Parts: sequence; structure tokens; C-alpha cells
Amino acid sequence: MPRPNGFTWQRYRDGTVVVTHQGRTAATLRGDRAQRFLAEVAAGDPQSVMARWTGDYRRGNERTARNHPRNRR
Repeated sequence: MPRPNGFTWQRYRDGTVVVTHQGRTAATLRGDRAQRFLAEVAAGDPQSVMARWTGDYRRGNERTARNHPRNRR
């Protein structure tokens, strides 16, 4: 499975953190959630952390779902 990429984040003066994926806003975090996010980004792989926090990560079943008869056209 490829590693997540294309995520960036920006922190504003009021403490808000905006996470973007390939230029589009993926999540806006405020307050305690923003602080927890920043702590995780500092401690681990930022791309994986941002993918997990935004819910934009692969689950491993995409190929199976694509080949299901209901999804074929």
C-alpha cells in the first residue's frame, strides 16, 4: 500500500489548524483537537497522521469493491 502524500497543514493565530489535501480543505481543527493533532504531527510521520485525522486513507478493499458486479459498467 502506498504511503499517503499531498497533505499540508497550516496553523492560524487563533489556534485553528486547517489540513489540506492536494490544495483542498480536508479538515478544520479547533481547540483541544487542534492541540492533539499538533502533538501527533510533531511525534510521528506527518503524512500518515494527517491522512488518519482526515479519514482519507486506504482501507485495502478498493480493488475488491471495484470488481464487484454491482460496481461494474
